[in-house]
Amino acid sequence: MSEKTGKRTSPTGNPAGRQAAEADTPPWNALWVLALGLAMIVLDGSIVNVTIPTIINEIHISLTDAQWITSLYSIVLAALLLPFGKLGDIHGRRTVLQVGVVIFVLSSLLAASSQGSGLLLASRALQGIGGAMIMPTTLSTVSATFRGKYRAAAFGVWGAVMSAAAAIGPLLGGLFTQTIGWRWIFLVNVPLGLIVFVGSVLFVPQSGGRQEGVKAGFDPLGVVLSALGSALLLFGLIEGETYGWWKPNSELTLGALTWGKDWPISPIPCCLLLGFLFFGAFALVESKRGRIGKPVMLDLSLFRIHTFSWGNLAAAAIAAGEFVIVFVLPLYLINARQYSTLGAGGMIAGLAVGSIVAGGLARLVSAKIGPGGTVQLGLVLEIIGVVILIVLMPAKSSALLLLAPLVIYGFGLGLASAQLTSLVLSQVPIAQSGEGSATQSTVRQLGTGLGAAVAGTSLAVALHAVLPGKLEVIEHLPQRIADGLTKAVSSSAGNAIGGIRSQGTNGKLGGLGPQVVDAMTSGFIQAGQWAMGIACVLLLIGLVASIKVRSASKQAGI
Repeated sequence: MSEKTGKRTSPTGNPAGRQAAEADTPPWNALWVLALGLAMIVLDGSIVNVTIPTIINEIHISLTDAQWITSLYSIVLAALLLPFGKLGDIHGRRTVLQVGVVIFVLSSLLAASSQGSGLLLASRALQGIGGAMIMPTTLSTVSATFRGKYRAAAFGVWGAVMSAAAAIGPLLGGLFTQTIGWRWIFLVNVPLGLIVFVGSVLFVPQSGGRQEGVKAGFDPLGVVLSALGSALLLFGLIEGETYGWWKPNSELTLGALTWGKDWPISPIPCCLLLGFLFFGAFALVESKRGRIGKPVMLDLSLFRIHTFSWGNLAAAAIAAGEFVIVFVLPLYLINARQYSTLGAGGMIAGLAVGSIVAGGLARLVSAKIGPGGTVQLGLVLEIIGVVILIVLMPAKSSALLLLAPLVIYGFGLGLASAQLTSLVLSQVPIAQSGEGSATQSTVRQLGTGLGAAVAGTSLAVALHAVLPGKLEVIEHLPQRIADGLTKAVSSSAGNAIGGIRSQGTNGKLGGLGPQVVDAMTSGFIQAGQWAMGIACVLLLIGLVASIKVRSASKQAGI
């Protein structure tokens, strides 16, 4: 899009070049290389969680360190997406992608060879750096390379891969842990990374830099402010349930610094407040630098594009809703339905099946009802899938029946994610594809963090509200034991149910054991339904935002 006229331009900056580009065969080989790079990054964010108990036992790390293994990657990734997205615009997106792949593969090797928490945590931080270089450059390269009628298909593949990789992660994590060992959750990145690197050399065109008229310039204060704002907000959202939303639940140790349990306030509200303040300062600094013509980390005028601003809100809501579902569903399947970790992962892979099918059909659907209509249809299907899940959760339905709404949800997720990504970037100038893509990736990461906060908190609140009533009807169960059971189920996110179930009538509860298990299972299912209801609310917010996106896209003639 020309910055002066607001009209869409081609990668070469002129209409003739655009027509020629659309007439040529698009670089499909490049798309598959970029999609594999994206899959590798998304997979690494979801594959680790199910292996944490095994890692704790094998290399003897603390529970606190184990929690950081899962969150550190996401926090570093979110903090650096904007700087590296901008760097790709300035110095070439393929170059930044290749450097990121090298860093990611080497750090994966270090993680796989870890014998203690120090090297493993450092490796996860390095993986976050490599991932932050790869994720925005894959999306911005697709946006800059695929134009015209091929754009919908390209983003269909990109969106399907993103959704499918997140859903397949837990399945692969459980499979590797139970067969060839947990270290393969990191070692699998080595062959994937090598394929992406060699494929990028052979097939991925260079974009960004001088060929798109991008002016080189560095905005160090913008880098610092955006990184701190993203990191603090995401940490606060992800770790709120761990450290306490207001009063400290547990001790936080960062190097030589310790935030004690006896402190008057938890670190979480402080992190969230500082995160908002840093983002506020970032907005002021970027606005001032933009007015006087200095290089900026993020051109805030992009948010005047309605497809960009409303689309990012919809993307955040979709990501938040997806995390709630992916968080609650395995707990329900394992604790209430007695699935194995591998079995639960296999069920959730139904999301991936739906997303992959939707990615293949996205172009055809978009041709019929338009990109905006495709996003809305996808969100409606997501909501329908979640509602059916809520209805089926109390019933002892067959696996096949339970799988159907997951496929419906995944199909809707694939449609919505694919075309929403395309719409968000549709009016962003090609020269700014990196920062536009990085902004969307950052928003999605923050949406995931919001989903983590909502999922953990809503489940805990619902359990405390529902379980006491379920347990008090059991005769001869002392109140103090009922209170302890409620606390145990809430703090373990339901995992305590399996331990008591395995004891039968031989545990401390004696003959009351089976009754207690039935009551806790019923309460956990009801609490899970509440949390799934919150996911529906988030998706409804996304649906409202998508209506705005569709309206804006029609006005822009997209």
